Amino acid sequence: MNSQIQTGQNPHYGPIATGADARVSLLTDVDFKWLMAGQGWWIDTTRLHCDASYAAGLLRLALASPSFALRECAAALQAQIGCLAPSS
Repeated sequence: MNSQIQTGQNPHYGPIATGADARVSLLTDVDFKWLMAGQGWWIDTTRLHCDASYAAGLLRLALASPSFALRECAAALQAQIGCLAPSS
């Protein structure tokens, strides 16, 4: 079996590869969405990747959360999308 990885450009993640990298990104998004919902914060995942200010605000909330799992997930998502939450 010949498995090829196609590369492309995604404005929110930079260079991407289909396959394993795309699955990891999707799982991180899903984890973040549900962990945020568990804290009572509902998010718009489309807007998360299109609006840097919105993403930064959500990441700031998540990184300050008492939930270790949410903080860990937010750090992973922050690294994936390259969004640095501005300091308050």
